[in-house]
Amino acid sequence: MSTSVKPMPTLSIKARISYPGFALEVVQNLVLDRIVGLFGASGSGKSTLLRMIAGLEKEAHGRIQFEGDCWQDSDRRHFLPAWRRPVGFVFQDTRLFGHLDVAGNLRYAARRSRSGATIRLEDIMSAFDLQALMSRRVDALSGGERQRVAIARTLLTQPRILLLDEPLAALDAGRKSEILPYLESLPDRFGIPVIYVSHAIDEVARLCDRVIVLQQGRVIGTGNTTDVLNHLEVQTQPSPLGQVTVIDVTVVEQLTELQLTRLDHFGQFFIVPTLTHLPMGARVRLSIRASDVAIATEAPRGLSVRNILRGTLAAVELHSNSAFATLSIDIGNTLLKAELTRHAVGELRLRQGMPVFALVKTASFDHRR
Repeated sequence: MSTSVKPMPTLSIKARISYPGFALEVVQNLVLDRIVGLFGASGSGKSTLLRMIAGLEKEAHGRIQFEGDCWQDSDRRHFLPAWRRPVGFVFQDTRLFGHLDVAGNLRYAARRSRSGATIRLEDIMSAFDLQALMSRRVDALSGGERQRVAIARTLLTQPRILLLDEPLAALDAGRKSEILPYLESLPDRFGIPVIYVSHAIDEVARLCDRVIVLQQGRVIGTGNTTDVLNHLEVQTQPSPLGQVTVIDVTVVEQLTELQLTRLDHFGQFFIVPTLTHLPMGARVRLSIRASDVAIATEAPRGLSVRNILRGTLAAVELHSNSAFATLSIDIGNTLLKAELTRHAVGELRLRQGMPVFALVKTASFDHRR
């Protein structure tokens, strides 16, 4: 007995919009597989593109189509207003109703949901752990709690696409770590694809399966998240983490007594704090900061660092007017970035093509749940 696989929804965009000093032009056929990231520096056009998809930019020209439904076609003078497009939009500032408590915000959305509702209030409360917050007023919530309520409220409108515009930008690291697992679970739990806007490479690396990179209103990269984010021209986007390497690895062993997990990357291994919730063979995405990678020219001994990878020095980039250099180490199907001082590069006589060992601290890993 054969089973058919439901095809992923497709969003086709061939549109442009111009403002004084800025123009955005995008031609993309997006296969909405789980979470698609829109990544780029502030002012690159990410939020504007999201607003065009949602129908909030009436001055946009071109064509936008979701599956067989045409939302916009300038040639035919057709424009479907935002309230008729089956999208859910979550803004950075949440836009909750301050005169209502959490329950009131959620029930308001449930009453205005589209016909054929499949997402129930009880499911939302459970998915976002909102039971204890229902009687709280929104001005008494933390930033992370407000975002959970905002996303929950939007889901209750029964959208076919969820648009998230930098939902973590105003949160500190602790609040971000609290809400990330909720975001990761959205596509699988509710069957709704997500388009996620961010200028933070660590968020995109953890959450997104595919990514589109914008720069000054143009698409400069698109495809698999790991491949796109590891391109050097993409890494020029400002990031609080500096240079980051994104690596896909596989769980191969649980060292239960040590509370560690062993991960395989093309025959070389990483040891990270325990990932017991993941089975053998599960894929994990790691984000490794270049500043947390050291280099040795000989096999190190007597070190506390557990992750020592053999590689070949593929490139050395000396930054002018700076004390630092960026190195690219080929560790097998991946170029691992390392940040060293120019003094260290000279003293170690590091040059392209020489064998080296990359030392990576366990604490530098951000695992994908």
